[in-house]
Amino acid sequence: MTAPKQPVSVLVVIHTPELDVLLLERAAHPGFWQSVTGSREGDESLISTARREVAEETGISRPIGDYSNWSLSNTYDIFEQWRHRYAPGVTSNVEHVFSLCLPAPLPIVTSPSEHRAWQWLPWQEAAKRCFSWSNSDAILMLPGRHRPKG
Repeated sequence: MTAPKQPVSVLVVIHTPELDVLLLERAAHPGFWQSVTGSREGDESLISTARREVAEETGISRPIGDYSNWSLSNTYDIFEQWRHRYAPGVTSNVEHVFSLCLPAPLPIVTSPSEHRAWQWLPWQEAAKRCFSWSNSDAILMLPGRHRPKG
């Protein structure tokens, strides 16, 4: 039997210096577009969760130092259709926001059981496409958070 999911997760906004943002379409919910998300497993650190989820959902493997921790969290109600994955009585989740800047858009390798499609979009368009308010809000904050290196 699989252990219940922890009500602690990460949201990772993957983008380029030009602020093109990667979105993934959920396999089980066509039309639901999102950034990389996922729950913490065991006692792993949040940054390790972010790195693992990016690798699992996109095939991208980057060192932990490439990730930016926004020190921002959102608490939201877990959708009714997904509550069975959590321990009985758990109805809310705390999501921690990270970003990952890549030099240019990359081809993505998704897991067909999780995502059915992917696309790179300008940040404003990506924010409009997201079904999740917290994901949309994070993308809208991206221009103020991204600090080009150099």
